[in-house]
Amino acid sequence: MSKKSEKIVGRKIRFALVGCGRISKNHIDSLNVHKDHAELVAVCDIDPVALAKAEKETGARGYRSLTEMLAEEKDLDVVTVATPSGVHPAQAIEIAKAGIHVLSEKPMATRWQDGLDMVKACDAAGVYLFVVKQNRRNATLQLLKKAVEEKRFGRIYMVNLNVFWTRPQDYYDAGDWRGTWEFDGGAMMNQASHYVDLIDWLIGPVESLHAYTATLARDIEAEDTAVVNIRWRSGALGSMNVTMLTFPKNLEGSITILGEKGTVRVGGVAVNEIQHWEFSEKRPEDEEVKKASYETTSVYGFGHPLYYDNVIKVLRGEAEPETDGRSGLKSLEILIATYLSARDGKRVALPLQY
Repeated sequence: MSKKSEKIVGRKIRFALVGCGRISKNHIDSLNVHKDHAELVAVCDIDPVALAKAEKETGARGYRSLTEMLAEEKDLDVVTVATPSGVHPAQAIEIAKAGIHVLSEKPMATRWQDGLDMVKACDAAGVYLFVVKQNRRNATLQLLKKAVEEKRFGRIYMVNLNVFWTRPQDYYDAGDWRGTWEFDGGAMMNQASHYVDLIDWLIGPVESLHAYTATLARDIEAEDTAVVNIRWRSGALGSMNVTMLTFPKNLEGSITILGEKGTVRVGGVAVNEIQHWEFSEKRPEDEEVKKASYETTSVYGFGHPLYYDNVIKVLRGEAEPETDGRSGLKSLEILIATYLSARDGKRVALPLQY
């Protein structure tokens, strides 16, 4: 029997966390929010300092090796993978083979085939592969998604996404994996990954794209700046502009949609402010726009606890996954197409394979 069909009821769902670095706090805090239904029983990191900090903060058992943790912890339900992106595939496959559900941070992989292998391994093992796309749960984007689904824009003509943030050299120097092709990728693959997700999730399948990338100021292998021109299958045109060189701090994370019957801009530092909302047909729910915007000092937003809410409900048999491995592949495909286009200097059509 597939583990997906086993409902977890009458007890807390047991999580483990692999990777105790920068993003781990969001996962730890999210599990604390859901402490009535979930518990963090183990943490793992190859860095003894990071591991010791996580052990002290959570009270969970600590391990220096994923293999050791999987061998010792016999009752795990889910392992959250928050390690460098290039490590996700091998770890996800190992976890799946142990018969445990996988929750992967973004991006799920840095190579297209690796992403496919993750999905296949979880399918073969009969376990869920969840891919974190927490920005989807932000109130601003939930309203925008609803407007698109209800076809309030009419035909969408143009879409523009901007990610104007800053990552100083010492950010990259803090980890030798950062900015590398093997483990991280650049501004598109890492920092802008959640905005790439919006390209398909909000607007629909991409027909083709053409990209330029550049490493203008940071001493890294991958890009610190990129521009992408996009044509959707619907006929809509658009672009994405990304840089980690904004002076002197993060400036903007935005999406603007121009349609036949509506114009919307969601901006702020991380799509946290609805700055323009106008449709030919007014509706009572448009009043919700006034209270959907929120203050944030973090580009991560506040979606992680809401994402975990869905994961927990799925495992309890109360919901369907909002973002699974196949959904994660859609943004990975756009990312890989972007890099292929920039490398080869040509338009790349999607899908990458049939």
